Amino acid sequence: MADASSTQPTSSSLKSYAPDLPLVIWMVLLTLMLGLSAGMGADEVVGVFNSGFGRALGEFALILLPSFTLAAALSRQNIASNAAGRTVALASPFAGAGMICPDTAYAALSPAAGRYKMDTAFGAYAGFKLLYPAGPLIVAAGLGVTGAAGVEPAILLLFGALLTLPVWAAGVIWGRFATRGNAAQIEAESGVDNGRLLRAFAPFLVMAGLLVAGGVVGPTGIGALDFLLLPKGALITAAILALLQTPSDERRACLDSAVRRTGSLLLVIGAASAFGAVLTGMVALNNLVPQGDGALTLIALFALTVLFKLAQGSSMATFAAIAPVAAPIVLASGVNEIAAVFAICLGSFIAILPNDSYYWLVRRDALPDEQSEGRAIGILTGGAVLQALVGMAVLLAVVALWP
Repeated sequence: MADASSTQPTSSSLKSYAPDLPLVIWMVLLTLMLGLSAGMGADEVVGVFNSGFGRALGEFALILLPSFTLAAALSRQNIASNAAGRTVALASPFAGAGMICPDTAYAALSPAAGRYKMDTAFGAYAGFKLLYPAGPLIVAAGLGVTGAAGVEPAILLLFGALLTLPVWAAGVIWGRFATRGNAAQIEAESGVDNGRLLRAFAPFLVMAGLLVAGGVVGPTGIGALDFLLLPKGALITAAILALLQTPSDERRACLDSAVRRTGSLLLVIGAASAFGAVLTGMVALNNLVPQGDGALTLIALFALTVLFKLAQGSSMATFAAIAPVAAPIVLASGVNEIAAVFAICLGSFIAILPNDSYYWLVRRDALPDEQSEGRAIGILTGGAVLQALVGMAVLLAVVALWP
């Protein structure tokens, strides 16, 4: 299940004021209008658009294709069918990260979650946003900082894991408080099958092992081995292993799904990169962003991501669109790149609203007895906002104490 905007009807008042266009169309039109309004010639606008559009597509293709292949393969294994609710809840952050989609992770785990459905929902959401190789890798690639000094995969993996703990706990506490007495939160009747769960997540354990080995060993001078120890090589290895665990007659469907999801996102990424290239040529960003104060820049990146998420709904599309736009800001400000990556990831938590497919999935499965749509929105959005604020407070504290 893709993390895309919900097909549910949105506010009619919004539609009456603006055409109902896909995000990529808005980005292309805005980029062209910005360039022409700045006095660029037609050939110059096209040239900047071309160079900006293709800047990071290869990087993203090597990340998204294996990531979505992993997601498709894991979704066909029915990993939750025999797992106990508590085990499912504990696995949810890793599922969200491994499937590169909170929707798919929740849909796979919820049948066995029982009274832990809200724990699972907020866990999958947090894991997708903060755990490598999902949000942090996608944002780092968009910012152009993958492989930079201090932004090694092992650091992203460790920092994301440490940040996930308080963020996930905040969502779990909120979910339990907000859904007390909800009849849907019942105990599952499935038995524990941790062996099956471990087998399903074996590709991610292999990937983590390769990334850790790469951080410890460093470059070996052997091209094939060095590639396996890079994030892209580790992802491809994990995707191949996941495909080998999938029935042979379903493997082509997994690859077709990965190609479709990657293709649509590459359009969004390309358009956002082109917009960033035109904007950089028009505005001296070093005059607009704080210099020497990482906290202010991190808050600005957080707020900018919030605006993108509220407008778009889809978390994945938000990641794809915001990173190329934020890249010149990160470069001009000199802010810590790891902190910038996670400030953007945390901004994308806000919020789980009806324009997000995740809202409808969790609302119908975990909150079917809630008669008030406003209360359902309050439960899901309140938890996501709390997660974002807790995570941002932790991030700012770490930056202040350990610059």
